[in-house]
Amino acid sequence: MDSMNDTGVVAGPTSGQASHTHRLRRLTGTGFVATLAATVATTLAAALAQAVGVDFEVPDGGETIPLSGFAVVTGFFSVVGIVIAVALLRWSARPAERFVWTAVSLTAISLVPPILSGANTATTTALLGLHLVPATVMIPTLARSLRTRTD
Repeated sequence: MDSMNDTGVVAGPTSGQASHTHRLRRLTGTGFVATLAATVATTLAAALAQAVGVDFEVPDGGETIPLSGFAVVTGFFSVVGIVIAVALLRWSARPAERFVWTAVSLTAISLVPPILSGANTATTTALLGLHLVPATVMIPTLARSLRTRTD
């Protein structure tokens, strides 16, 4: 019998752990830059829509969605996308593929409320487009970052 057991415990991080940590940091960094880009693009698109006459008035309560509302919601859900990407990087064998399926499905689901809102056609159309703007920034950016194999 061998009196020395190899428990697999090491003094420092293994190269696999260091590589994973590096990928995680790169993913979150890329994600936050993409979040900023998506937020700016969505807010500018909403401002442009307002400039051409879209009122963004939602019939429930008759309130108008402010530009800051677009920025806050875009930023929040973009960060949710980063969290999903990080979780998939950690627990999925195919994180990029799973992320794209998840993000596209969630984007499709997000299109339902504007359709059901009862807003006028211009507002509904603009809201649908404004759901797609951050998706076109965040999904490809995070999927590309998840596909990166080398550091």
